[in-house]
Amino acid sequence: MLSTLDTDLRRTALSADEVLAIRRRRRWSMLAVVAALTVMVVWSIDVTVIEDTDWERMGSVASVLESAGRFMGVDWALFPDLVKPAIETFMIACLGTLLGVIICIPAAWFGAMNITPFKPLTYPLARLMMTLSRSIHEIVWALFFVAVVGLGAMAGIFALAVRSVGFIAKMSAEAIEDINPGPVEAIRAVGGNGFQVLRYAILPQVLPQILGVIVFEWEINIRRSAILGLVGAGGLGLVFFRQMNTFNFPGVTTVIIAILGIILVGEVVSYFARKAVI
Repeated sequence: MLSTLDTDLRRTALSADEVLAIRRRRRWSMLAVVAALTVMVVWSIDVTVIEDTDWERMGSVASVLESAGRFMGVDWALFPDLVKPAIETFMIACLGTLLGVIICIPAAWFGAMNITPFKPLTYPLARLMMTLSRSIHEIVWALFFVAVVGLGAMAGIFALAVRSVGFIAKMSAEAIEDINPGPVEAIRAVGGNGFQVLRYAILPQVLPQILGVIVFEWEINIRRSAILGLVGAGGLGLVFFRQMNTFNFPGVTTVIIAILGIILVGEVVSYFARKAVI
């Protein structure tokens, strides 16, 4: 009995030693990872901030504060001229989102594995469209459409529409893939066609989630539309660009205030829209 007890105690002691050794190895591994990340961060700061900054042109702290102080004023006379660009910015966001939703209908249909018409072709094609949309920045899309259709709001609408496909279609397709298959099977069992399955079995399950995604994307597009004018896509961004070019720094601040006002309106509308939908 005593020998058995001694053997059990030795096994317990060895197990405890092994646990401590494992913990030490994990601790050292974690320290190695933290050290490697610290070295990478320091190196990144050195390359992208310290070496890549024109410190001589920046000047002293007093010079920086003086340059920033030029933006402290407000050009009150500019506000009446911002009404039309502000409305244009808001409409660019709305129309861009609407057009994006229309494009997303076939993209979400093809991109959902459980309802895509021809999996070897339509599914990868839709996923490629979503990836391409998300991978390219809206400014790049705006530059492309400015070159295609010219300056103005149309380029901004197309840029936001194409940019919206990646998010709305992806979230919608994933919501469709996660539906409860029971209603689908029930409607098919009584002879329902593909449209009836989509209308009565799929849409009721995913519509609240899809509408919430659309409202969220519209809110983001308000922010995007405010800067697309920097590349000639109309709206407040174009006014901002002109004020910068003419060195009217109080006017720049005025345009920023107008953009902030539009974004706040979008936040309020988005909040109540999400509450009504979800």
